[in-house]
Amino acid sequence: MIDENGQNIGVVPLEEAFRITQEKGLDIVEVAANVRPPVCRIIDYGKYIYQQEKKTKQQKSKQTEVKGVRLSFGIAKNDMERQARQAEKFLNQGHKVKIEIILRGREKAHPEVAREKLVEFIKLISLPTKIEQEPKKYPRGLTMVISKQ
Repeated sequence: MIDENGQNIGVVPLEEAFRITQEKGLDIVEVAANVRPPVCRIIDYGKYIYQQEKKTKQQKSKQTEVKGVRLSFGIAKNDMERQARQAEKFLNQGHKVKIEIILRGREKAHPEVAREKLVEFIKLISLPTKIEQEPKKYPRGLTMVISKQ
């Protein structure tokens, strides 16, 4: 049995463990059930649950999100610059950016031109970037994922 401060109390009969937790106004939680004797800990269960939720929420906030930028095959220079500024904003926020070039009809016959557009788009981004995923063909066009270096 382990007390609320993390000190090992030792092997304690179940009735005595319940008595100790009632005196302290805390709960007893089985930490390791598959060992003999089972390891139990005296804690405030409500506080424990709160801390676990807080920890998972903090881990979720550290995760990077993948934001998307869509370009068309015949995108104009100024539109591409605007999308590049948007991608920079996402990168500054710590997100990864998925760049998609949508190809329709006969445009699908020229994926090399779409790759050139992707390279041109990355050159427009003023931040140093790292390619997370190389340009990859999929049924509707090309995608690639970049992140801030």
